[in-house]
Amino acid sequence: MAPWREIGDRIFVRRYRFYDQTIGAILGTERVAVIDTRTTLRQAGELRSDLRELTALPFVVVNTHGHHDHVFGNSVFRPCEIWGHVRCVTMIEESGERQRAEAAAAIPQLAEDLAEVVLDPPDRTLETSGSIDIGGRVLDLQYLGRGHTDNDIVIVVPDADVLFAGDLLENGATPYFGDGYPLDWPATAAALARLASGVVSPGHGEPADRAFADRQTAEFEANAALARRIAAGELDIDAAIAASPYRADAAREPLERALAQLRGELD
Repeated sequence: MAPWREIGDRIFVRRYRFYDQTIGAILGTERVAVIDTRTTLRQAGELRSDLRELTALPFVVVNTHGHHDHVFGNSVFRPCEIWGHVRCVTMIEESGERQRAEAAAAIPQLAEDLAEVVLDPPDRTLETSGSIDIGGRVLDLQYLGRGHTDNDIVIVVPDADVLFAGDLLENGATPYFGDGYPLDWPATAAALARLASGVVSPGHGEPADRAFADRQTAEFEANAALARRIAAGELDIDAAIAASPYRADAAREPLERALAQLRGELD
């Protein structure tokens, strides 16, 4: 686990070894905004303790989307406000128990910790945009469209030229497409890139820049285009995997998910 690193004026990230997750902390004069809360109560408690290395300010939490590794620690930060998209609430309420079971099956050593998690969705929500005043600075929350999920939001810190992308971008690994919308994702990522003029912090991996966002957008576009060629009978899936921007062992899921969307199975 790396220490906190300042990527903008009073804006910090810390990369946690588990899932190579990148957590953000944005300091105002009245509150500190915490970007996502990790997977278990134990991990969230560690995060809460680590935040006290930076500040004693009260918390406000922003969930970038409703996946377990971003929201299962929410209850540890109560009674603070927790912000997220309206469908982040729906995702936690409707799939939270399934996510808990799947995570416990995938990582048995976390099963006991996951059993302790209290599903605690955001109580402050937005549909297209919102803002949070943390004292001396205002954070812009924006929903740009479907991508990694149907409820991803980005957090823009205008006075410091920093954008938190959540899992709309992932640095160092193929993005997870299991709940994604591969035909929408290119336009959503392009809209994100247009907002990015400084540091771009992904949900996992190293913070980067606008060029990184543009490269990921191009990869999403290539995946969608390959899926359309499969659907048109121009390629079989093995040929598309060989032409994919993703590693061969990770390219099938993005294509199959895009094909499912082309068949109308995700709408």
